[in-house]
This record gives sequence, structure tokens and C-alpha cells, in this order.
Amino acid sequence: MAVYHQPGTVITDHSFQVPLDHADPGGEQIEIYAREVVAAGREREPLPWLLFLQGGPGSPSPRPLGRDSWLTRALDDYRVLLLDQRGTGRSSPVTRQTLPLRGDAAAQAEYLARFRADSIVRDCELIRRERLGDDIRWSLLGQSYGGFCTLTYLSFAPEGVREAFVTGGLPGLRSTAEDVYRAAYPRVERKVAEHYARYPGDAATVRAVVRHLREHEVRLPGGGLLTPAAFQSLGMMLGTSTGSHTLHYLLEDAFLPGVDGPSGPVLSDSFLTEAQSRLSLAGNPLFAVLHESIYSQRSVSPRCTGWAAERVRGEFPQFDADKALESDGPVLFTGEMTYPWMFTADPALAPLWEASRLLALREDWPDLYDPEQLAHNEVPVAAAIYHDDMYVDAVGSLTTARSVRSLRTWVTDEYEHDGLRVSGGQVLDRLIRLVRGEL
Repeated sequence: MAVYHQPGTVITDHSFQVPLDHADPGGEQIEIYAREVVAAGREREPLPWLLFLQGGPGSPSPRPLGRDSWLTRALDDYRVLLLDQRGTGRSSPVTRQTLPLRGDAAAQAEYLARFRADSIVRDCELIRRERLGDDIRWSLLGQSYGGFCTLTYLSFAPEGVREAFVTGGLPGLRSTAEDVYRAAYPRVERKVAEHYARYPGDAATVRAVVRHLREHEVRLPGGGLLTPAAFQSLGMMLGTSTGSHTLHYLLEDAFLPGVDGPSGPVLSDSFLTEAQSRLSLAGNPLFAVLHESIYSQRSVSPRCTGWAAERVRGEFPQFDADKALESDGPVLFTGEMTYPWMFTADPALAPLWEASRLLALREDWPDLYDPEQLAHNEVPVAAAIYHDDMYVDAVGSLTTARSVRSLRTWVTDEYEHDGLRVSGGQVLDRLIRLVRGEL
């Protein structure tokens, strides 16, 4: 168990063994890694624990750099546990390098089906009892998908929770994947319109890039294929506080100035390198593999997701880049969606295609939420809802908030989806004060 110091903090590494399948506790075990962070000088104090559940799915917990970001506020009151959810970070990883070791595609899909929020919550409960004991509850902080996991926790293991804070992550309790994307595309369209209003010249640049990609096969430095659809998916950036500005700087560097190749303008290496860093899921393949399954529940719909984002996109023809080029309309970016083409365009995802296809066809997923339990919830909960969150539907979040007893909301337009990270602890402080009845 390694212990080390950063500015203002003491950090301890922990690892835990948990069952791959919690229905078979004596079967195969996997490793879960977590990082304990406490304010320097308070290591021996009996501080309450705060478990952080990261967004995603498939993202590891943040790697702290001393007392930074929301930790500036959390460490005033808590001993924090940064959990690498199963399959991520230093927990038993799921990547193109490890998944083929499970066997054929069917075996891989069966393995991956155990990496949703229900399994994550059971991991957390085993860790809580091992670290704190049966009688001590901990607090939860769920960011984005971590908020989804928090609602799963309150549904099936509320006895382990003292209080809960959710930032940009109240899921629709009865929403299908189709419902989620049907609500998402109009929000993305609004964000793109806001971006073009802020940077009007970007509309012409985007059209030029898409036209170039239609006429040329463009490979990214790592071998990935930059298609018009892949380029459009850079719109994922538009849901964060600085995303629009960052996208603008990326676009202004798209073409080499004053340089024409044999067939016209040339996309710059710096643009292609930065685009690759934004598009490749080498470090987070579970995001693409599991993304649609996080909305699947048998009591809502026993059917498969069947690549819902791709199917629903057909209802929004304004996102068709070819049609946009044939008219005077803007080329729209897309957002937080996963599409089948990603598994051919991204070399890191290509080996996972067949298992992902089987997951997309899988039916009868277990439920992730218990609306009846949540309606009688006694755990104090405070949730920040960002009024035009591009990634999580604010209308659906408010509906869920009304369905969860003991939940208070803060609806704000001060922050985008990354408010927890960029607010210097102010978002978390507001939620702590809500739970304590100070507001």
C-alpha cells in the first residue's frame, strides 16, 4: 500500500478483489483500484469518507495534482476515495489488448455485460465494508455517469450511503436509449448554433474540411480514418465550459496556410494530431462499447438498443453532412453518441467490434433503478442540474428529481457539464450546503 505526498495532500493507493459476477461471489475475481486523498496534517483524524464516482462510462477517476479542482472544497470536510470503476484506469483493464484474452466475441460480450452501474455499486459496497466496516456509511459524489451510478446505489444499497451529491448526472429513470438520443440531437443543434454565432467564420471552415474529407481519404497519425462523420463527432467538445473556444482554435489550424498539394489545400499535421487526441478512444474504449447499454432496463424495454444513436439520427436529417453541403445550411457537429463506424475508423476499437455488436443486440438487461425505492428514499441528496446540459437532458433530470424523495436541486446556467471540475469547489460547496439545510 503506497503512501505519497503532493502539495497539501497525502495520497494512499488501495486495491481490492471483487467478484467479476456478484451473483457468483466465489468465482473469478477482478481487481479494483482506488486512491485515498486526505488533507496534509489530517491523516489520523476520523474524517467522514466521500466516494467519488467518475463520469463516463469507462473513465478512470481523476489523477489529482495536490489540492486542486473540487478537492479544494472536499478535503475541508472529507477523506476522499477516488475509485477507478471496474475496467478503467488501474483496475483490471478492458482494452483491445486485454479483451481478446477472454475468448471469442460471445465470451467477450458476456464479460462486458458485467461492467454496468449495478456491478459498480456492488463493488463499492464490498469496498465500503472492507474499509469502513458494516456500520459506517459514506457520502457519494457522482459526476455525470457517476450520478447515474449514484441513483443505482440509492436504489439497491441505500444502507451504505450517508448523503449524496450529483453534478450533471440525474438519469431518466424510465428512458430508453432512443428517448435519450431523441432529446439529445436538438440540444446538440443548439450548441452548434451557439458556436457558429460566436465564431461565424468557422461555418465556412467546417464546410471546407468536410468537402475535403469527402474527396480524399485522410488518415490520422495513428492510422485512424478521418471521415466526415468522425470529424462531425468533434462536436462532443461543445458541452464543456471551454469547448467552443477550443474547437475554434482547432479549426483555425485546419489547413496549411498558403500551401496547396496536387489536389488542393492540405490539412495540417497539427490539426490531424489534435483531432486524433480528441477522437481516439484508445484510453477509454468502454465509452463506445458500453455507452448505449447504460440506458437499458428490462422493465422499461426488453428490446436491444441496436445502435440507437445511429437509428435516431435518421430522424434529424439536418445532421447529414452531404445534404448540408448541397444546400446553404450549416454542417452540424454531433455530440455524445456512439456509432458503428467508430469501430472501423478507430484502430483502438476495431478488435472490439464483434463483441460490441453482440452487446448492441443483447436483450433483457437487468434494471438499474428502483423507482419505488427512490420514491421512499431517506438519504439526503443534492443535485446540480445545468439548464442546457448537452450531455444529460435537464428536462429528464428534473423529472427524476421530482421522483426521488429527499432530493434537492440547484438548476443553474452559470456552468456547463464540467462545472464540478472548473468551479474551484463552488459547485460542491453549494451542494454540501443544500444537504445540510444551509440554503
